[in-house]
Amino acid sequence: MTLRQRKKRIFDIIQIGKRDDWPSRLFDVALIAMILLNLFVALFATFESSRPYHALIDRIDLVTVLAFTGEYLLRVWTAEFLYPGTGRFRASVRYMTSFNGIIDLLSFFPYYLPVFFPQGAVAFRMFRVIRILRLFQINAYYDALNVIGAVLRSKRDQLLSSIFIILVLMTASSLFMYGLEHQAQPEVFQNAFSGMWWAVSTLLTVGYGDIYPVTTAGRVFGTVLTFLGVGMVAIPTGILSAGFVEQYRRLEQLDATGLDVRFVRLEIGPDHPWAGKALGALPLPPDLIPAVVQRGEGALTPKADTVLEPGDGLVLGAQTGQDELGISLKRVVLRGKNPWVGQRVRDLDLSRRVLIVMVTREGRTVVPDGDFRFQAGDAALLYTKKSVRNSKDVSV
Repeated sequence: MTLRQRKKRIFDIIQIGKRDDWPSRLFDVALIAMILLNLFVALFATFESSRPYHALIDRIDLVTVLAFTGEYLLRVWTAEFLYPGTGRFRASVRYMTSFNGIIDLLSFFPYYLPVFFPQGAVAFRMFRVIRILRLFQINAYYDALNVIGAVLRSKRDQLLSSIFIILVLMTASSLFMYGLEHQAQPEVFQNAFSGMWWAVSTLLTVGYGDIYPVTTAGRVFGTVLTFLGVGMVAIPTGILSAGFVEQYRRLEQLDATGLDVRFVRLEIGPDHPWAGKALGALPLPPDLIPAVVQRGEGALTPKADTVLEPGDGLVLGAQTGQDELGISLKRVVLRGKNPWVGQRVRDLDLSRRVLIVMVTREGRTVVPDGDFRFQAGDAALLYTKKSVRNSKDVSV
């Protein structure tokens, strides 16, 4: 294997693995285990009973941090395959400045800071709590967790609006309570912002109890605000609940719709005019969508900047054609008992309904004439009218 092929293989391994790629699947399992083990020792080290195991904890912490460091360096080294067509240096910088890249860096970088700055060892140790952000990487391995992110993105405007309303209500409540309670409790409600903690605990229905009104007017206002707090908390809760229902309903509709999508695979040879071009620059019709780029033993998710290489297999998908005239394209595979098997095209009563555009047989595509005889296994592409009564004749 060449160096580029080895780099590509390493890239495939450190990405989310496929079921038939056991090294990549093993890497995923080992990475998740490292993340959970690292967080476990970080939590266990805070207990008094962990003192006899501090040496073991330090070793585990060192091993997991070294593993995170190695993984980060490999991802920077293979970033050119994650962002094809951008160049090695730009691809590495693009990964390092991405959300996942920053999380990967912060998960291990604070561990090395005390080596270079011994005076700030205690402060740098506090920064190592950032490693908990590493849990976000597990989100990429489970579709159920991805639903949460999809709901938050789709409902972000409504959520921000509800949070803004809550902040306005908190500020107004703090000012109002200051006016009611300042004279009765000057040491508690010292200024307008002293009641902010009370407003937060009341609106969010926590009711901590360290600050509370003592005047009759203050208690009446606190009661009203408590009822408002129930409604305020229910607003974002209802938005998220509706978002989850919509998301799962959308997924069910996609499964139940069963769109009739056809695929065709193109071999990109060295002399193919698309070799070396990005998918976004290809003159594809808007209804023809790149589905998969097969490269070697792997498959790439097509993006606008994905550059086709010689030897790639480009899989294109298109929904069954349909227009406002009631005309559609259909593909029919003839099984052994199909009445068309053994019949010639001219013998079929299709002249006023169907145009047989082409027939695929054993990997070959032919345009049939009147004497063409169908065989079992043939796939016929039909140009069909939905309503024969109200549509125009189609010439065969």
